[in-house]
Amino acid sequence: MRRSQADFHALVAAATPEDLRRRTDGTRWTNRQLMWHMVFGYLIVRTLLPLVHLLGRLGWSRRFAATLNAGHRPFHLINYAGSAGGGLLLAPRRMAAIMDATVTALDRRLAAETPASLVLTMHFPTRWDPYFRDTMTVLAVYHYGTEHYDHHHRQLTLAQPPTGAT
Repeated sequence: MRRSQADFHALVAAATPEDLRRRTDGTRWTNRQLMWHMVFGYLIVRTLLPLVHLLGRLGWSRRFAATLNAGHRPFHLINYAGSAGGGLLLAPRRMAAIMDATVTALDRRLAAETPASLVLTMHFPTRWDPYFRDTMTVLAVYHYGTEHYDHHHRQLTLAQPPTGAT
């Protein structure tokens, strides 16, 4: 997470206004919108963790995941529109500040996890995201944010990627 955080700051520092307006490779977003989506992936992790803890203990996650999978079309529309809008409304420096706060909160939470809590599992809606697996542990959910970030980082079309980019 900290590597992604540092990389995101480098992206923000290096991106020109022209870079931010340029279309990405493989999405309908601009670089600026995709950068917000990359941050949003970590916000999703922060939101998912209490759910994984709860449903992992209760064992009700299979039905929950099936219900979410059934609603994958509206999810994709909302996911696209939210990132498109957020990328237009939030300045890149504000995105970086949100990334900082989110990664710091996730680091704190991860440090407080117990070995037993890290292996709690929950079923996930695999039609929502290619990095969601049918069943994921709490630890895998923490890692999801970085998988998501790295995937989308490869779709950026910045003219001069910063040194040390993923």
